[in-house]
Amino acid sequence: MNIHIIPTGYLKLDGGAMFGIVPKRLWNRLNPADDNNLCSWSMRCLLLESGDRKILIDTGMGDKQDAKFRSHFEPHGEETLLSSLQNKGFQPDDITDVFLTHLHFDHVGGALSRDAGGRLVPTFPRARYWSNEVHWQWALHPNERELASFLQENFVPLRDAGLVHMLPVTTEDYQWLPGIRIRYVYGHTEAMMILFIENGPGQTLVYCADLLPSSHHIGMPYVMAYDVRPLLTLDEKRKLLAEAVDNNYLLFFEHDPIVAAATVHRQENGRIVVKEAVKAL
Repeated sequence: MNIHIIPTGYLKLDGGAMFGIVPKRLWNRLNPADDNNLCSWSMRCLLLESGDRKILIDTGMGDKQDAKFRSHFEPHGEETLLSSLQNKGFQPDDITDVFLTHLHFDHVGGALSRDAGGRLVPTFPRARYWSNEVHWQWALHPNERELASFLQENFVPLRDAGLVHMLPVTTEDYQWLPGIRIRYVYGHTEAMMILFIENGPGQTLVYCADLLPSSHHIGMPYVMAYDVRPLLTLDEKRKLLAEAVDNNYLLFFEHDPIVAAATVHRQENGRIVVKEAVKAL
């Protein structure tokens, strides 16, 4: 299996929201905020080549939203979803599958684009888009905490076009494709999906989505204020990190501004920390 990092640029989010209860004097050393308390975060996706399938995992926020919306998040950086794919030698028609970990705007926004007439069209017209019915219904009827994160123009047109395929929601890990299994987690949002990707004997990469948005969130108190069930996030993180130590998983971070992925180990005091960080796969 070939794995490609697909950078889609950066956005800015409130540091306090991203780091939760951790005091600014601590988190500001990790990702310094600007004068508006905003920190830059990556929107880093993956492309998997598995047999005859080319599977894009998440799509960043895209560029179709209006100027007012974009002003809240200050998207920046030279790389875009399509330019990064092109730099790797791929065109939109090459993508066979788009796997959406969840439907927050910064993960699904690039799934649709505007054509020359301003109409919303699938960015990857030949692809099947993958979600699950539990999360889909959650996104269609959002709670007040997530209302601004679920923009229906980002995903409803995909289903209207008949492109969305729903995965079964299971309590145990679900084997989706050979070498790729899904785990459903519920701390950040309802039935978010993280992926375990086997890339050879003893080589498992975990696409953490927003369970571990960055290497800074490996520390147990570092739980985003965006999470709808922060105590459940703690349990889900604890389970994943223990597995990562035991199995030498490579954890992939969608939002870390610098570190793309890392392995972890347990110190003598029991704390799990980064063992080796990598910027490229």
